[in-house]
Amino acid sequence: MTFYPNEKLGLFIDGANLYSAARNLDFDIDYKRLLEEFRKRGRLIRANYYTALIESEEYTPIRPLIDWLDYNGFKVITKAAKEYTDDSGRRRIKGDMDVDLAIDVMEAADYLDHIVLFSGDGDFRKVVEAVQRKGVRVSVVSTLKSSPPMAADDLRRQADTFIELRDLGQLVGRERRQREFDDSENGDDE
Repeated sequence: MTFYPNEKLGLFIDGANLYSAARNLDFDIDYKRLLEEFRKRGRLIRANYYTALIESEEYTPIRPLIDWLDYNGFKVITKAAKEYTDDSGRRRIKGDMDVDLAIDVMEAADYLDHIVLFSGDGDFRKVVEAVQRKGVRVSVVSTLKSSPPMAADDLRRQADTFIELRDLGQLVGRERRQREFDDSENGDDE
């Protein structure tokens, strides 16, 4: 994984996707260490974290994380999530942030040299290809070492560099804490 000290870096974190990937690898992300790690790798210009929130709930387990991120160097981009019941009667949360993240990546390509995308979602392949045409390098952070793998093959192949989350986790991870609503949240809004 090649980073250059003077390149302008931007981190774009699909919160739900990163949370699910780290959970499948049995660790949590230490976001303070994550920022420190990428500040060592280049000139960190932007660190965006995308997540959907259920606005009808006064308290959500992700609120303390969002507040911490917001006050500690991240730009937090949120959207109201939709709550619904699936065919089997289970409560589900739908809060897709893909379009928001993709637009921000396209706009940032004008002032960044290297974009680090924390998502394995294959829907991002086209935006990665588009910013590469503008001369921006793209690293994708996700995992192939979970069951099932979280990184789409086409996204991984499109990226200039694929960073295995398990390997990065040794630098930016911490032991996983059990969350109060871990299973009911389904990772869709974190």
